[in-house]
Formats: sequence, structure tokens, C-alpha cells
Amino acid sequence: MAWTASTNPEQEYHESVHSVDEKASRLADLIKQSKHFIVFTGAGISTSAGIPDFRGPDGTWTLQAQGRDRTGPTTDTLQAIPTLTHMALVELQDRGLLKHVISQNCDGLHRRSGILPENISELHGNSNREYCKDCGKDYIRDFHATATYQTSVHDHRTGRKCARCGGDLHDSIINFGEALPGDVLDIAFEHGQKTDLCIVLGSSLTVSPANEIPEQIGCRQYSLRWPATLAICNLQPTPQDDLVTMRIFAKTDNLMVKVMEKLEIPIPPFILRRLVTLKIENGTHNTSLVSVMGIDTDGTPASFLRTVKLLDYDYCMIAEPFIAAISGPLQADTVFNIELEFMGHYCEPKLIIPHKFEGSGASECIYLLEYDPSTRQWEVAPETTMQSTHM
Repeated sequence: MAWTASTNPEQEYHESVHSVDEKASRLADLIKQSKHFIVFTGAGISTSAGIPDFRGPDGTWTLQAQGRDRTGPTTDTLQAIPTLTHMALVELQDRGLLKHVISQNCDGLHRRSGILPENISELHGNSNREYCKDCGKDYIRDFHATATYQTSVHDHRTGRKCARCGGDLHDSIINFGEALPGDVLDIAFEHGQKTDLCIVLGSSLTVSPANEIPEQIGCRQYSLRWPATLAICNLQPTPQDDLVTMRIFAKTDNLMVKVMEKLEIPIPPFILRRLVTLKIENGTHNTSLVSVMGIDTDGTPASFLRTVKLLDYDYCMIAEPFIAAISGPLQADTVFNIELEFMGHYCEPKLIIPHKFEGSGASECIYLLEYDPSTRQWEVAPETTMQSTHM
């Protein structure tokens, strides 16, 4: 909040291009040698996507502390394109070099960029994730799944109900004065204890207990038993600068572009990936059931579909769960032309998937949909099919 920021923010510093290049070479060598490389990220990695930071000269909390309004444009987190830093981390993950991301960010860009849910600890929550306290079910949304806090700042109920048990859904955002989720924090500290290289990217390291993780890593730089290297890339000084092995005053994109060049690994473009399950089965009372659902990579329900149409039946589903009852039993090799309409934050056009019912029981297919925001084109990857005689 504004009270945690100063009306006179720390000055920003920018190292020379030559200095950043030299440090990027050293970091690339350390990444190659590392057995358990992790990164710790803050708001600074998302500023190039148009999302303001908090404590910079024009940070959200700095402006509030100064009583000023923002004058420049900002980007909604739902429409923001993951940055070069985000995509570099995805590629390092996919190549097995990056083991874990510990993030203070709530903007959801890490998950959207392609960081797997098991490879990230979102310490302060995710504005696109809500969960049921009763049964623990997670839901990923393509909208801001946050509470209105009309009752109090600690009332995290979003007003929606759990599809599994009917319990109240709660947002995952951690407000000031609230404890971090113990399981997430434990995993983050566990990776901090195992790491031999941690790079802090775009964090002021002023918020506890999150900042204790890099602090503990920095204190091990001279350890004979568990040595670790701590590097910090941030434009402003941090309280842990005296603990680092390497300090870089640069924008995170500038550093990570250089690091990837030294590693000879290209940074991939951002591709929006969506998983959709299509399930068709002969039901009871001479009907057939067609259900469509978006899912995340871990099988968590993901809400990114606005409507689903069965074009051949002139049937439109306008709300989750997208389930249609079709009169009459289905014949094998029946083809359904299913039109998907998305939330459209990246101007995604509608997509028609021709889906064949194979017959003999129920079938469930998972389609991988890939959307390139630069071309506004969808590609449908080959589906995975799961067959069952009883569901």
C-alpha cells in the first residue's frame, strides 16, 4: 500500500551496456554450472508490458504516497503480453535449466507465459486464480477473479461457488497484514535452501517474509557446506545489496536478452496456449450429452470461453458448465462442428473444431489450441483421446 512507499523513492541507476554484457556472461556461465537454479521475481519484470511497478519513481504506491494521479497509459493485466524476461524464463524452464520461480507478482503473466504450476510459488497470489476453502479446488479464470472487499479487506469471497462442493470461492490475493499461505511459502523456502544460484529480477526486496528467501541465500555465499550465489537485477538499490555476489543495475529485459545470447538460446515469442476438453457420450432417456471445458496444464478448470455453439444443432451454451443434451442416440463417426468464442483479451477470433464421435461408450478428447497475438491466428494441435466404457 501507499504507506509502505516513500514520497522520495530511491534513485534508479543504469549501468553501461558493456557492464551489463560482462555480467550477463558471468551469469550465463553460472546457469550452465548450476544444479538448482531459481529466480525470484517482482513487479519490475512486468513494467515493459505496460504494468506499473510499486516503488519506482512513477510506481503505484509512490504516486499514492505523493498524492499524484497517474498520467501515462497502463495496460490491463489481462491484455498484457508477457515480456522478454517472462519468455526467457519459460525457455530456461523448458530446457531444464530453471528449476523454480518464486514470485511476488499477482498479474498472472508467469502462468500465462508458460511457467508450469508446479514450477512456481506465487507468494502473493494470482489475480486470475480463485479457490474453494472447503475442498481445495483451484479455478483459473480469464478475468479478474478478485473479491470486492465490500465487507472488509480480509473478506476474500468472490461471490462465486465451487462447482465441486458448492462452497464459497475466495481470491488468492494476499493483502497487507495477512499471512502468506503456508504450503506455498514452505515450497519457496525449500527451493531457496536447495539452490546454488538465485537471480532476483525486478524486486525491491522490502516485503517480508518473501524477502527472507533471497536473504538466506545471500548469507550462504561464503558457506563451505551449502554455497550459493545471489545476483540482483533491479534499477533501485535493495536492502540486500551487501549480500550479493553480483549486482546489476539494469532493466530485467536488457539483462535477460544478454544472458540468453550468451547461452545461445533464443527467446521464444509469446504464444497463448489453451487446453479444451470435449466429452461426448450417449446419455439416458434417449439423449446424448456434449460437454466442453477449458482446463489448465494441471487439469485445473480454466475459464476462458465465453460461449460454445454446436453449429449443426443450432445450439448455443452461454455459461459454464458448457453441457448440451441432444435428442436421440449418436451414431459412430458423427461429426460435431463446435464453435468456441473466447474472452477476447488478445483479440482472439472464434474457432471451429470439427470433432468426431467414435461411438461405443464415452470419449473425451483434449485439444491444444495455440494463438499467436501477432498474427491473430489459431492453430489446433493434434488432440489426446481418452476412451472409457463408463465415466
